[in-house]
Amino acid sequence: MALTLYVDAARFRANQHRILATQPEVVPVAKGNGYGLGNTRLATEARNLGVDTMAVGTYAEIADVTDEFPGSLLVLTPWRSFEAPVEPNPRLIHTIGRVEDLAGLLERDPDARFVLERMTSMLRHGFQPRELREAGDFLRDRPSARFEGVAMHLPMGGASHLSEVQRLMTDAVAAGLPPTTIWVSHLTDPELVQLARSWPDYTIRPRIGTDLWLGDRGAFRVCATVLDVHEVEKGDLFGYRGRTAPKAGTILVVSGGTAHGIGLESPTGANTLKARAGAIARGGMDAAGFVRSPYSIGGKQRLFAEPPHMQASMLFNPQGAPVPAVGDEVDVRVRYTATSFDRVVIA
Repeated sequence: MALTLYVDAARFRANQHRILATQPEVVPVAKGNGYGLGNTRLATEARNLGVDTMAVGTYAEIADVTDEFPGSLLVLTPWRSFEAPVEPNPRLIHTIGRVEDLAGLLERDPDARFVLERMTSMLRHGFQPRELREAGDFLRDRPSARFEGVAMHLPMGGASHLSEVQRLMTDAVAAGLPPTTIWVSHLTDPELVQLARSWPDYTIRPRIGTDLWLGDRGAFRVCATVLDVHEVEKGDLFGYRGRTAPKAGTILVVSGGTAHGIGLESPTGANTLKARAGAIARGGMDAAGFVRSPYSIGGKQRLFAEPPHMQASMLFNPQGAPVPAVGDEVDVRVRYTATSFDRVVIA
C-alpha cells in the first residue's frame, strides 16, 4: 500500500536525449531526493547517457552515486575542512569559494581537482573579484595544481543572465586564470550558444537537473493507494483530534503522509498578485478547517478531513461523489523535489 511514482520510460529518456543532443557537454545533477527519483537511480541514468561527469549537491551524497556512475563527480557545495572527506579521491572535483579553502584543500591533497566558484547575484557562495585575483596569484605559485575551471550558479528567474556571466568571465580573465572550462547553471540554450561564441577558448559545461530529469512532466504520474473507506453521517467523530463530519459522506484513508512530504509545502516567492491571492485563500480555508489536499478523486481535488498523518492521510469525500474501493489507486499532485516515494516504477 504505497505512494508510487510511475514513470513512462520512453518519454523520460527521450527528454534526456533531447537535452544531450543540444548540450553534449551537459553535467547531470543528482542531489537532495534525486528529484523524486533517487540519486542512485539518476546515477544509473547518467551512466547510460555516456557523460563523463555528473554533479552531486553535497559530500554526503557521493555514496549514493559512486557505485553506479564511474566518471568524475563534481560536488556543488563548496569545500570546507570540517565537512570534506579526509581521504583523497581522484574522481572528485571540489568547488572552492574562498582562498583559505583553496590553501586547505591543496595542503590536504596536492593532487585534488577543483573549480573556483565566482560569486553571482545570488550571493550564495564564491569569490568576489579581489578574492579571485588572490586565488589566481596563489595558483601561479603552484603550476601543478589541478585547476579545472570557473563555476557560476546563477539565479533561476528574471531576465537573461548572459550579461552577468560576461562580466564575471572578464573578472576570471583579469585574475589570470587559465582558460579551461565554465561550469554554469540556469542558462537557456540560446544563452549557452552565445556564451560559447563569446569565449571560444573555453569549454562550456551546463549543470542541469530539473530540465534533464523532470523536463517532460507528462512522463510522470503519482498514485496513492486507498487503504480504508468509512461512511459517516453529519456529526460523526473521526480522526486523531475527534473532529466531526460536516455532512454525510465518506472518510477515505489513503497512503501518503508527512513522512512522504504530503501536506508539507516549500516556501514560494508569491511575487505575483495571483500567487498572493492564492496563498490568502488557502490560509482562509485552513483557518476554517477545510484544506484542499493534493489527492484527486472523480476528477476533483478532495479536502483533507484532518491534517495528514505520518504515513497516511484522511480525506473527506462528499455524499454523491464517486467512492473508490480499498486497493484502488488515486492520483496525487506533488512537488517532486519535496516528496519521497515508496516505489518508483519506470516502465
